[in-house]
Amino acid sequence: MSKKSSSEFIDIKSLINQYVSKWYLFVITVAVTLGLAFVYLKIRKPTYGVRANVLIQVDNSNPLSSLGAVGDLLGSKGRVDDELYVISSHSLYRNVAKKLGINQQHYVKKGLIGRILTYPDAPLEVIAAPELSDTIRTGVTFKVKVDEQGYADIEAIAKKKTIAEVTHKKLPINLNTVYGTFTIAPTKDFRKGESFNDRILFTSYDVTAEQLGDLVKTNISSKKANAIGLGIDTQNPAWGTAVLNAVIEQYNLRGIKEKNLQGEKTANFIKDRLAILSTDLAEAEMNIQNYKDNHHLIDVRGEGIYQTEKRGELETALLQAETKLEVVKMTLDFIQSKDNAYSLIPAAGEDLSPLIKSYNELVIKRMDVENSARPNNNTLKVLNEQLDKMRENIIKSIEGTYKNAQVELAEVKANKSKSDSRLRDVPQQEREFIDLQRQQQVKQTLYTFLLQRNEETAMLLANAVPKGIIVDNAYTLSAPLGIGNKMILFMAFLVGIALTPAYLYLKKIIREKFETREEAEKIIDAPVLGEMCNVRSGEKLVVGSGKFASEAELFSLMRTNLLFMLNDKNDKVVLVTSSRSGEGKSFISINLAASLAKLENKKVLLVGMDIRKPQLSSYLSIAPSPGLTEYLAGTGCTLKHLIRSNVPVENMDIIVAGPTPPNPAELLASTRVDELFRELRTMYDYIIIDSAPIGMVSDSFSLNRVADACVLVTRVNYSKISDLNFINAIYEEKRLKKVSVIINGTTSKAGYGYGYGHGHKHSK
Repeated sequence: MSKKSSSEFIDIKSLINQYVSKWYLFVITVAVTLGLAFVYLKIRKPTYGVRANVLIQVDNSNPLSSLGAVGDLLGSKGRVDDELYVISSHSLYRNVAKKLGINQQHYVKKGLIGRILTYPDAPLEVIAAPELSDTIRTGVTFKVKVDEQGYADIEAIAKKKTIAEVTHKKLPINLNTVYGTFTIAPTKDFRKGESFNDRILFTSYDVTAEQLGDLVKTNISSKKANAIGLGIDTQNPAWGTAVLNAVIEQYNLRGIKEKNLQGEKTANFIKDRLAILSTDLAEAEMNIQNYKDNHHLIDVRGEGIYQTEKRGELETALLQAETKLEVVKMTLDFIQSKDNAYSLIPAAGEDLSPLIKSYNELVIKRMDVENSARPNNNTLKVLNEQLDKMRENIIKSIEGTYKNAQVELAEVKANKSKSDSRLRDVPQQEREFIDLQRQQQVKQTLYTFLLQRNEETAMLLANAVPKGIIVDNAYTLSAPLGIGNKMILFMAFLVGIALTPAYLYLKKIIREKFETREEAEKIIDAPVLGEMCNVRSGEKLVVGSGKFASEAELFSLMRTNLLFMLNDKNDKVVLVTSSRSGEGKSFISINLAASLAKLENKKVLLVGMDIRKPQLSSYLSIAPSPGLTEYLAGTGCTLKHLIRSNVPVENMDIIVAGPTPPNPAELLASTRVDELFRELRTMYDYIIIDSAPIGMVSDSFSLNRVADACVLVTRVNYSKISDLNFINAIYEEKRLKKVSVIINGTTSKAGYGYGYGHGHKHSK
């Protein structure tokens, strides 16, 4: 029976040691889960509970109220149940939605938290025709992005389809859709110079009332109580408070309205007078409108300001025109003077600049010629003629410019005179306008006064006590609903602690490789000679070097255990192989042979018989020829030439594999191998064979005939668990002689690991 099937108990100590060795995983998982919990606490939107309580006044006219407790049992409190239905009715919620305008819901993006419901300080509002809020049957979502310059990108979506889209326009913006025209406009809370991302959900009052019906919870504390409790759970306590207070308000207004069905004479009189004054006020406003139309005015005061500003602009233009005329005249006088015949001309305006520039360049050229030539020089004469002609052209151009400047100056003077005349009419127009405005203000004041009296009368009429007496106005519970922050962090800590064992367990189930020597020992049925740690320096020979004392000691332990395996005096040949390439078979062979050579009066031979992929010659820096394959092939190579004695280890010789042959299996199966080892047994005390991996080719099985024991090398974090099971199969089937195992690539050093606390392995 294999050890795997016979050991069903749980090794708690080994499990704890495994967890302790993976302490860093606990640190990482706890840090990650706490970090995620912290991020969640930062981005989560806390939900708050808003509550309110109303006491319902019960009408004592109930004929069953005189029956006392019996009346209560028979339903004298039924009116409170009716009021509960009224306070949660669709029509009441519709009035709440209309009053608060919450059919527009604003969700502004705030950092990591995401979008949160903003109320009441929304930066934007949706303006639509009043009937849209009553008739629209679907919700319209407006995605608005506003940059620092105030430009907005808007996309209107209904039924998951884009119905309107606008990019990079200044607010307010009109959107024409199949449902009507919507205007996105800034509110008083709009902050200029700040970018933000707003999402506005526009629905009808009826849809909002349905949503409130789902959100607002109403209850009666007991059947004998007259109090109704209201509650709403929301991420915006201000919104929830406003909704519950509005529900109570609309409920009381509805109750008062039911008790005030009779009209009052005072209210009717005021309404009649308001109707008459409304006509008079409209007439006064029409007179003001006609006066503005007749005098082409929009705003009298604004007209005066405009004319004053225009006069200032005309005076500036007049000064510029006069200056330009004077500059042109000075330039004309300068060029017409004979004293300036060949002098540089100053600039007289942009229209003459190219011509004057050409003239001045020619003058500069003449100056250069005049300084270096005689008075009768022909070049100088030609330049004088050119300058005379250009001067005549310039004089004509400047004269034309001078006339144009005179015309421009005359036009500016005419406009200024017209503006002055218009400005003189402003005082008279303002006085006439004030007279008309005074008449309008008198009617407006009287109209406003009657409106106030109408409201006062309505307040007096609303003298009935409301049905609901407010016990508690809407208030917000102090702590958010749900799990607290400390509990979330504690749960994250527990999850972080549990993740590492879960990870290790799952990894153990699904992995293909083993990770520790202990784990390999639990699987392997064959005896374990020892283990070898990783040699990070890359050296291939560590036995006999003072730098690798710990590694050499581990090989000494292996040697001691190997000698127990070779319990017969004729046991000399040890076959070293592995399941697959890369498990350290050649490294183990070299150092195990070197360790045996350290024994007193013992001569050891290391034979490289991995002729398909030889490594010994390169590991020990030995020439690959002559080698074993040449000897076996009968090329004339003798045993004397084959054995190499010039190796770093005393009492140790080596036979390298030699060149790779085309028929390795046939060579190893030949009788020359048997003859060779019969002779070698007489020459050496121990022979270590470095053979090919048994999981890849059959060479090692073929060499089993010349060996006395077999050592299989496996490697931590490299060999697969299936390789260990393959070793078990070989051991159970006895396909190789005296099988034992060396575990390579562990983290153990000498004095820790095998030999201390692992005596159960020696029983094998």
